[in-house]
Parts: sequence; C-alpha cells; structure tokens
Amino acid sequence: MTRAQKTRVEMPRRDPKERGSDFKEVALGLDPAMAMAEAERCLNCKHKPCVSGCPVQVPIPEFIQLVLAGEFEAADAKIKEKNSLPAICGRVCPQETQCEEVCVLAKRGQPIAIGMLERFVADQASLAKKSKNIEVGSQKVEPKYKERIAVIGSGPAGLTCGADLASYGYGVDIFEALHDTGGVLRYGIPEFRLPKSIVDEEVEYVKSLGVNVITNVAVGLTLDLNEMLRSGEYAAAFIATGAGLPYFLNIPGENLNGVYSANEFLTRANLMKAYLFPEYDTPIKVGKRVAVVGAGNVAMDAARTSLRLGAEEVFIVYRRSREEMPARLEEIENAEEEGIQFMLLTNPARILGDDRFRVRAMDCVRMELGEPDSSGRRRPVEIPGSQFTLEVDTVIVAVGQGANPLLTTRVEGLELNKWGNIATADESGATSIPGVWAGGDIATGASTVISAMGAGKRAALAIHEWLTSKRDDA
Repeated sequence: MTRAQKTRVEMPRRDPKERGSDFKEVALGLDPAMAMAEAERCLNCKHKPCVSGCPVQVPIPEFIQLVLAGEFEAADAKIKEKNSLPAICGRVCPQETQCEEVCVLAKRGQPIAIGMLERFVADQASLAKKSKNIEVGSQKVEPKYKERIAVIGSGPAGLTCGADLASYGYGVDIFEALHDTGGVLRYGIPEFRLPKSIVDEEVEYVKSLGVNVITNVAVGLTLDLNEMLRSGEYAAAFIATGAGLPYFLNIPGENLNGVYSANEFLTRANLMKAYLFPEYDTPIKVGKRVAVVGAGNVAMDAARTSLRLGAEEVFIVYRRSREEMPARLEEIENAEEEGIQFMLLTNPARILGDDRFRVRAMDCVRMELGEPDSSGRRRPVEIPGSQFTLEVDTVIVAVGQGANPLLTTRVEGLELNKWGNIATADESGATSIPGVWAGGDIATGASTVISAMGAGKRAALAIHEWLTSKRDDA
C-alpha cells in the first residue's frame, strides 16, 4: 500500500449525547501513534502547494516530517517560525479550504490532516513544557531597536503582528479595550471549540517574545492615536480592532426582549463565563425554543451554545440551501449530531411578541433559489403563499457584522471605505496616515482567524521595512 492509498486518520470526538450538555472540548485530539500514522501519508512534495495555501506560510512538509520522526517539540518550533498561535489555528482554522484544499493527495482522495497535526504538535509541546515545569512565557526577549510600536487590539491579527514585531527586535505595546486578551478568540468562539486555557497559553507565548499587553484601554477614547505618534512615544501603529458591530435583519420585532445579536450572545456566554454556570451568575436568558438566523460558523456556535445553556429545541434558519451554507462542514456535522434542527430555504419576515414584549414566535416564508447574485451564490426568491409561523421564545441573529466605529471615527485623517472599514493602500495594510497600518476584520470585513493573522504578519514586515529605511536615511 502506497502512502497516498492509506486512509486519513479521523479526529476522535466526544459522544454527542454527552457533549451537548456541557462546554468541554468536543474534539479530543490525536495521540502520538495516530499523528505519526497520518504524517506518514505526507508525500513531502518538492513544490509544497500546501505552504502556498497557508495565509501565514507555515513550513508544512517540514513540520510533518518532524512529527513522523517523533520530534514533536522540534515540529512546534518549526511551526512557530511562521505561526505564533498553532494551538489555536489547529482548532479553528478552515484548513479544508486553504492548505488541505491544495494538498496533492486531495486530487486523488483525502488530503493530509494538516490542521489536526498542527493541533497535535502544539498540544504536545505544551504538555512537554508542563512536564519539565517550564512556564510558558518564562523567557523574555529584550528588544534591539529603540523604536516602540503600538498595536491596537489583541485578537489574532494584533497578537500575530505584535509577536512578529517583537521577533524583529522592537518593543511592542498591545492595547486591548476589554479586560482580557484574545479578542474574538476569547469572546467569540465557545469553550467547546476553543478552550480559554489554550488562548491563555498562546497569549503567554506572545508575551514571552517581549510583547507588553495593556488591557482596559480603548484607544480612541482613553488615548488619542495621533497624539501617541506625535509625542514620539510610538514610531508606528497597527490597528486590529476587529469587526464588532452586528448586522440585523431589519424586520419588525427585532427590538423585543429575547432577541440577541450573535455577537452579544456569544460575548456574554464567553466573557461572563456562562460555560461555568451556576458557579458564575451570567446575565443571559435562553428560552426553550431558540431560532438562530444564519448559517456561518458564528451561527453554529450560537446554536450549540444555546443547547448547552438549556434550550430544548434549537433551529438554524437559513434562506439558502445546505450547499450554500458558509460554515465549516465539521461545525455543521457537529451541530447536527447534537440535535440542532436545520430549517433551510427559510427566511424570517417578522418577530412576534407577547403582552410583556417578549418573543413568542417568528413569521417565516419558504424560499427557492434563483439566478446567482453578486456573491456568486444563487439568489433566494420568496415562494408566494408559503408563509408560516415558527413558535420560539429566543431569536439570535447571526448574519454578519461590520466595523466598530469606536476607534475609526475618532482618529483624524483615517480614511474609511464605503462599508466603514479602514481603507488600506495595499496588502501590507498601509492606511492614509503615515506610520499607521491596519489589518484583519477592521480592514477586510469579517473573515477567518488565519486570514487576520496573515494580515498581521504582512503589516509587521512592512512596519519593520519602513522603520529600517528611515534609519538608513538618517
């Protein structure tokens, strides 16, 4: 049997009947034997298409060969040459549409499970450090340049940019408006998909590179970005505040009690530790029947969180078909296994309330798919006379989010595009203000964790080259 003919190793997962009632991680991870068996399938291609498919250019064949040799800590070091957050990426990165999609084996069968191997390596490295009583982040790196850089936001783009700048030799301050770090990694992604302990470890690693993190500071309110640069305290800045302004449906009844944006719902559940209820008294109420409008990863997260918070029935309401659902296949399958019901080709028309202004039902209409629209997907068209009422007492709207104007509208000279995102001149994220770059969701609109990380890396390199050229000219 050739390498290419061997069956791809499957990720072990907890039983759906057990996991639907708690917030423990669903995917259990590979053991060393499973990881090495999967690594053996890699052809170690000379042209490395998987690397070109990775937004942060992880040396994938090289780290996989180290896994095959049983050198797990060396594999972790190899990944961290390009990716400072491997334990996170191994869990939430959509590898199936990036590195794995262009894997040579994908042309004839199943691609290498790159994401699972990345998670395995990161988890093994963490276990090794703990067994040796080595604290993550115990070795501080001192900067070699006098310039200091301000990074606004501690999500994936900000953490990556900060880590790379520190590796280049700069002092870095990351400013976070909330009381804890991680951005969407902490407040947006549920515990059962990305444990907070993993986020904590990855942040500590970034700090170990010399990055200083300052929480509870909202640049744009507490501090003025232009003044930070004019004073000379910071030589450059990177804005990575994410997309935190939720979109709504603009239908009657959205102001009723029991209607949440997915952003608010997941933030309450994560930051206020709903996953530890009743140990933590989290101010969030979930009814018996919950409708989640949308079909992306955020919608799946909201639906599965609702189930774990006590909902008896949870519905995904989506106006297109299964083929158009933007969520990862893994997340769709997990939701189905846990009992989430999918109401496809269905569109909400209005939300109905009772005499106490609480949600009691949602009027919907059936849809059919017409010709493709500007997104390339077939446009949903209402079927006349197909109206029906879905009895629910909670509605969670998960149809996307835009740029939070908290900072963008308060920085003089910062140009925005028509969607309210920061306008950038090129792939590096250069903005209209000299010395200021932007990246991640605040520049591109809502995207993936790994895409935001790629933006952070490109900006860090651009900042380094810009400051180097200024020193050379001096």
